[in-house]
Amino acid sequence: MNLDLLLLAAADGFSYAGLLFLVALGLTLIFGVQGILNVAHGSLYAFGGYTAVSLTLWLMAHTQASTPLLFAALIVAAIVAGTVLGGVLELLLRQVQGKDPVLQLLVTFGAFLIFEDVQKMLWGVSPMSAGELVGRLGTVDLFGVTYMAYQLLLVPGIALVLFLGVHYVLRFTRLGKQVVAVAHNREVATALGIDARKVGLLTFVGAAILGAFGGALAAPTTTLVPGIGADMIVLSFAVVATAGLGQITGAFIAALMIGLARSVAVYMAPEFDVAVPYLIMVAVLLIRPNGLFVVAQARRI
Repeated sequence: MNLDLLLLAAADGFSYAGLLFLVALGLTLIFGVQGILNVAHGSLYAFGGYTAVSLTLWLMAHTQASTPLLFAALIVAAIVAGTVLGGVLELLLRQVQGKDPVLQLLVTFGAFLIFEDVQKMLWGVSPMSAGELVGRLGTVDLFGVTYMAYQLLLVPGIALVLFLGVHYVLRFTRLGKQVVAVAHNREVATALGIDARKVGLLTFVGAAILGAFGGALAAPTTTLVPGIGADMIVLSFAVVATAGLGQITGAFIAALMIGLARSVAVYMAPEFDVAVPYLIMVAVLLIRPNGLFVVAQARRI
């Protein structure tokens, strides 16, 4: 692989890793606070993407929408999709809180199947995309290679800002400290006066918005088709398993590893690009069964 292809692979890898991290971050937060592996999280990614495409296409067809307005539409779409679906899922999972983890997993899987059918009912099965947004940000020349600014700067930049923002919230805000307390020990946190149910709802909805935002950011660069949520949730589970359940920094690093490795495989050995994330996950779990960043202490986020 020559230098130009390596740079292109790195740019694609950072962009893909950013999207992957946003979805994995939502999964990590939900598991950290609720102790639930949310299979339906992939549906949030899909709904965020489809809602973003619908909103941006409507704005372009009926208004003289500026570029900032169209990008604001991506955020609005993620907030709407994440809040609605996240709220519904949290209320559903509240009914099985503290019960057998297998039952919780089956409930989220059932919700995923229902959301997939609702998605097809609302948007059909035809491919959808909002590709014009990518061109509006222009290109960037780096070492003689031209990149789309959207993929090289915007997506990885947003992922990094959200990573730092979540760390700040968890460490330095009242709500963040309550989230950490509930994640460590729900019963003790409740005894100290923390409304664990409210904290769980806010965390779940926030995580759902992150998942939907990943889909919204992917909409301009990805053709949305039925099943895209399933593909993303499987890859996100690979990230979370590689990092270790409940590890935010670990998820960030694992997303980078998997995103870059998958991108390099696309350019060097495309027949293996689908398998590379899972090969990395298997290799890590063979050495560290609990993930790269899990240590022998109480679960934390």
